[in-house]
Amino acid sequence: MAPHSRVAIVGAGAVGASTAYALMLKDVASEIMIVDVVADIVKAQTLDLSDAGLISSTKIRAGTNQEAGQADIIVITAGAKQKEGEARTELVGRNYKILESIIGQMQPIRPDAVMILVSNPVDVLTAIAQKLSGLPPNQVIGSGTFLDTSRLRVFLAETLHVSPNAVHAYVLGEHGESQMIAWNAASVGCKPLLSFPEIQALDKEEVHQTIRGKAMEIIRLKGSTYYGIGACAADLCESIILNKLDIRPLSVFVEKYGAVLSMPAKLGWNGVEDVYEIPLTDEEEEQFAASAKAMKEIVEGLN
Repeated sequence: MAPHSRVAIVGAGAVGASTAYALMLKDVASEIMIVDVVADIVKAQTLDLSDAGLISSTKIRAGTNQEAGQADIIVITAGAKQKEGEARTELVGRNYKILESIIGQMQPIRPDAVMILVSNPVDVLTAIAQKLSGLPPNQVIGSGTFLDTSRLRVFLAETLHVSPNAVHAYVLGEHGESQMIAWNAASVGCKPLLSFPEIQALDKEEVHQTIRGKAMEIIRLKGSTYYGIGACAADLCESIILNKLDIRPLSVFVEKYGAVLSMPAKLGWNGVEDVYEIPLTDEEEEQFAASAKAMKEIVEGLN
């Protein structure tokens, strides 16, 4: 097994279990610890996940918050669920206390650990975790708009009849209401996305609303979302474990705006190795700045 391969997943609900399952199937982690305040759900999830032992060499076991603090990668999925019609930012008050308790019980956290926030509102909670954890900001990241970007690329790929991996397009800013799509910088096979007739025929605002609203549609139909975000969180763990240096849109501190929100970031053993600024049109720049302002105001309101 590669170094940096012990993963702790804090939160044994559907998102945590989906993350653990996806990561087990990747077979890159030496060990996954499941941590939760409800002992029975931890036992149930570890027993269930251990049944995948024949096709994965990853060991699965229960753990404590203190043990989680000594893992190479700490994935935090614990938190109150988003309700139908509820903005992600409305979750702040409920999840702030949960996060504060979790990180407090982890101390002292391993100094070279990488912490990945998945709980919502992920941008705000990432900013809080950067302060509470004592870790360098590049080692505390959020899943950000990675899932939104995945939804966008799949949609565009289906429109153009190409592989999603051939589509280079990003949803940036908040993982929530103020997110924006960087249309101008997007491309397929080095060809500008906006040059394709199929894309020119799209209602860009309708696409934006569809991508932004997909989570609420899933929540309306079955109560919560977990497979997509679980797969994304597992992918981020793999990027760190294997030092793949993948570029993903993640919740990071953007010094230019003084806020945590999603930008394309290079991910490896040390967490975020670099952040890339995408060329935006004036209108897109205004949208991104507005998103940053909204996130900054929420975090400042907590101080």
